[in-house]
Amino acid sequence: MIVFITGATSGIGKQTAIEFAKHGYNLVITGRRKERLIELKKDIETKYKVDVLDLCFDITNQKEVEYAVLSLSDKFQHIDILINNAGLAAGMAPIQDGNLSHWEAMINTNIKGLLYVTKCISTKMIEQKKGHIINVGSIAGKEVYANGNVYCATKHAVDALNKGMRIDLLPHGIKVSAINPGMVETEFSIVRFDGDEDRAKKVYENIVPLKPEDIAETIYWMATRPAHVNINDLIIMPTIQANATTVLR
Repeated sequence: MIVFITGATSGIGKQTAIEFAKHGYNLVITGRRKERLIELKKDIETKYKVDVLDLCFDITNQKEVEYAVLSLSDKFQHIDILINNAGLAAGMAPIQDGNLSHWEAMINTNIKGLLYVTKCISTKMIEQKKGHIINVGSIAGKEVYANGNVYCATKHAVDALNKGMRIDLLPHGIKVSAINPGMVETEFSIVRFDGDEDRAKKVYENIVPLKPEDIAETIYWMATRPAHVNINDLIIMPTIQANATTVLR
């Protein structure tokens, strides 16, 4: 079994790669930080004795995505599970003060990048007449909160695309699922606040958020249900968070 994971250089993507490797799955790990991919590949192959292919490319670049997928060797051609994990939030400002470069980064990564990868891999799955696509969304795809405007819009798009994929790929026997986490302590907030680690730490002060391991274990559970079972959509939250904005501190 081969699992293709986008955004595997940190956080949920990295931990998901480790989780599947623990259970004997071979991996295609992707991301933009080559050094991290090489390090993860080495660690996983040493600890879990599975095969790992690292592909360094930018999912916002359609040509790079197509080239990367076309470059898959025979050993890694038949993708069983695609985990669309790569995504980001950039900035947190009211719509009138929004930074256009932030907007474009989120739209290009969270929507267009997901589409580029899905198109390439789903075509392979259709040929194989089997496969499972798991889209990593967010509670921001279910609710809208102050200053989350464009990020929420991109994650609402992921929610809609997940539903659309489920319908379109149904005749081909391909499963489609989404997992929508609440607060998870990763590099998410550091990226959102342009590298301001102090501001990012304050997001998780006095609470116990989800960990990447929690999401990875749940993704693995979703992927290993019996053939007749498909988890369409799942929201996962830390106990201290009731919805996008109600948090017990």
